[in-house]
This record gives sequence, C-alpha cells and structure tokens, in this order.
Amino acid sequence: MGPHPAVAAIRLAVRRVLHDILTDHTRPPDESSPLVLVACSGGADSMALASALAFEAPKLGVRAGGITVDHGLQSGSDLRADDVVGRLVELGMAPVESLAVTVGRDGGPEAAARDARYAALDAAAERHGAAAILLGHTRDDQAETVLLGLARGSGIRSLSGMAEVSGAGGRYRRPFLHLDRQTARKACMVQSLSVWDDPHNADPAYTRSRLRHEGLPALEKALGKGVVGALARTAQLSRDDADALDAWARQAEASVRDTAGLLECAKLYALPPAVRRRILRRAAIEAGAPAGSLFARHIEEVDRLITGWRGQGVINLPGKVVAQRQGGRLVIRQS
Repeated sequence: MGPHPAVAAIRLAVRRVLHDILTDHTRPPDESSPLVLVACSGGADSMALASALAFEAPKLGVRAGGITVDHGLQSGSDLRADDVVGRLVELGMAPVESLAVTVGRDGGPEAAARDARYAALDAAAERHGAAAILLGHTRDDQAETVLLGLARGSGIRSLSGMAEVSGAGGRYRRPFLHLDRQTARKACMVQSLSVWDDPHNADPAYTRSRLRHEGLPALEKALGKGVVGALARTAQLSRDDADALDAWARQAEASVRDTAGLLECAKLYALPPAVRRRILRRAAIEAGAPAGSLFARHIEEVDRLITGWRGQGVINLPGKVVAQRQGGRLVIRQS
C-alpha cells in the first residue's frame, strides 16, 4: 500500500524540484553530492516540506539539511527554535542549525522580519555551500500575496506573486506553490509530525493574518471556493506578462540613453508606459533606491517628469535618491 495521497503529493513536488536542482547544479570535482537546505519554522507547511526532503534526497544522492530562524519576536522563541532543530535532526538531516536574527523596523514588522530572515538564509547557504534552499510557501500563500499586491495598487510584477525559483543563482525553490495549505497539514497529520502554529498567523494586528482569516473567507463566500486557485493562476499569467515586459525594457534601455549614459526624456516619452516605467524603476534601483521600498506611486511621480513636464522640482525617492529633469535629460542620483 502506497503513502497517503497528501504525502505522495508533497513528495512528488519535492522530487521534481530536486531533479531540477541536480540538472542546474554543476558539481565541483571534490563534491560527491550537493546540499539542499529546507527553511523550517516548525509549522505544517515547512515540516511537511522537511519530511519530504528527508525522504527523497537520499534516493537522488542529495544531502538534506535544515535551517530555522529565530526572529526573537515572541517569548520562548529560542526554545521553539531548539525544538525545530531537534525535529530536523530526528528526520536525519545534517547540517541543521538555528539562526537568531535582529528584526529592524524598515517597511513595517512583516517586511522587516522577512528581510532579516532572508539575509540569514543567504548567509547560511553561502557558509554551507548549499545548492538551494527550499521554502514551504503554498498556493494559499500565493493567493494572499496577489491580493496584498492588488490592495497596494502595485503593478503586474507584484501581482505575479512568488516565483517558483528566485534569489541569486536560483537559490530559493518553492515546491508547494501548486499545493494547498490543507494538503501540507494533512501530510503532517498522517505522518504524526508535530507542528507549531505561529500565533502571529492568527494575530489581526498583521495584514496578512487579517487577509487569511477574514478577507479570503469573505471572498470565497461571495465568489465561490475557486478563488484561491484563480488567484494563483493570475499570479502565473501576470508573471509571464511581467517577464516579457521586463525583457522589452532591458532591450529598449540602451536606445533611450545618450552618449553620456543619461536618459533622454523625448525617447522615453515615445515608449509604451509599461516599458518606460520599468526603465525608470531600474534606474532608481541602480542609483540606490531599495527595491522593497520603491512603490508604484514613486515611479508615477518620476514618470510625470517625462509625460507631464511643467517645471517640477526634484522628486525624492527612498534611499536618499532624487530624480529631476535637466535639459531634456532625466537625472536619477543619490542626493
């Protein structure tokens, strides 16, 4: 008798990603098997992912390790992290470690915690020479991300949600984006894997928590049970469109710069708005504006220097970056 359908589904998802990693990963001569880490909070999604990785990795000649991040935002978080480490060790993973981070305040508590977490994971991947880090984001998480982008009035890139492969060199892999959260929880239950339910996930002080427990259920009540799947499909369609527009913008950028490398306003004006704004965003980020703090409203203000020029002054952007129009050129620089 085979495994429970939920267990089979998560193992298949992980097996496919491991095959992709092995295809992408060039092994140094002295490395017999690549290392794949799982980022594990102890919740149902990441515990299901850890168990599947521990089961599938040895069959493919892959070493499986685990990382848990202690954000220090709750009393006893260090003990919770130690418990997760113990569970990953029981699954046969090595190396396994807990990383304590300091969460700042930039961008709000959720964004600051995310930034600290990814910085710690990046450092761990470099330190251990990991080929990839697996993340347990599910289709439900994807739907929430799309709705959050929609609520912010963000562009199509934000609506494309999370990518299956992201990070430097494709470091981060998300095997579960096509699986729902209930499948992961069921897989833990039938395997008798204990899970930790983060109280922050039910705290209405957090935007994503309100969306998860109030917003999405209200949408499903009004529109039917297919909302989560439809939003996930929207993410993929939006990603395809955004990728095409990004490629167009990269190709067009050289044609709108003068011999000194400055952006020419008349040539920018001739481009479709979606392409022009991508060029402006890239220029702002290259000048030092943090990508996570650069919103659509910022780019719209800069775009008005091109499309609605009436002698406006300097536009202030995040990261102490300024944009101004000078002699038919758009100058974006550090202030």
